[in-house]
Amino acid sequence: MGYRDRRAAGAALAEHLAGYAGRDDVVVLGLVRGGVPVAAEVARRLGAPLDVLVVRKLGVPWAPEVAFGALGPGGVRVLNEEIVARLPRPAVAGVLRHEAGELARRERRYRSRRAAIDLAGKVALLVDDGLATGATARAGVAVARELGASRVVVAVPVGAAEAVEQLAAEADEVVCPLQPPVFGAVSRFYDDFGQVTDAEVVSLLVP
Repeated sequence: MGYRDRRAAGAALAEHLAGYAGRDDVVVLGLVRGGVPVAAEVARRLGAPLDVLVVRKLGVPWAPEVAFGALGPGGVRVLNEEIVARLPRPAVAGVLRHEAGELARRERRYRSRRAAIDLAGKVALLVDDGLATGATARAGVAVARELGASRVVVAVPVGAAEAVEQLAAEADEVVCPLQPPVFGAVSRFYDDFGQVTDAEVVSLLVP
């Protein structure tokens, strides 16, 4: 069981988010880059505005899958001080510098003339194309809360059960209709899982 492509996955996901349709306090945020085509279809079907949330996970240099924090737009920085305290300062500074540069590049590329994200009092629907470890989504949740969202919902077409369970402790709601007993990789559940380009992200954001 799976999806034809990201657009089809977004259409299926939107059915599970019908309760958020037509509300003026909902913002659909695609996690860059793979989540944006899914989010675009969700936003279209819910009649909600679409935007992108550029987040950068801060990974321990010698174990990148272990996150010690996240960076988001507008200078938002969320750190796990318990992990940071155990890391050499130069290592932390190096990761922060690198990821801040990449975040700035992507923000310039995707936002250009778009206004800064304002999530104050909003329901943020964070959409990605799948959930493997959940690290990027957890970073997104932290950033959305820092930006003032009143409720943070993570919505993905497919995810590993363990990652969904972990996220449920941090997000207000996790919507994931397909949780296969054997996961492997997100790409396994798509017939077409081609790389999403910067140009495609920009084109999907044009009203």
